[in-house]
Amino acid sequence: MSLYRPKQNNRFWKPIETAPPDREVELQVADQFGSYTLMFPCRLTDGGWVNANSQGRLEVEPTHWRERKAH
Repeated sequence: MSLYRPKQNNRFWKPIETAPPDREVELQVADQFGSYTLMFPCRLTDGGWVNANSQGRLEVEPTHWRERKAH
């Protein structure tokens, strides 16, 4: 299973600075290859961004967030 999907052009994305703490959200991240949407829910904690499923710290820098879609 892929951890990323190509960035979606969606008006519901918000600047990362406005992300709520301690709530599962979808994130967009950027690296030297482009921008991507993470395929797992993420949560902003006191220690930084983590994968909400595994609690592992993110190794990428998020740029935008949006409410998580119901699955």
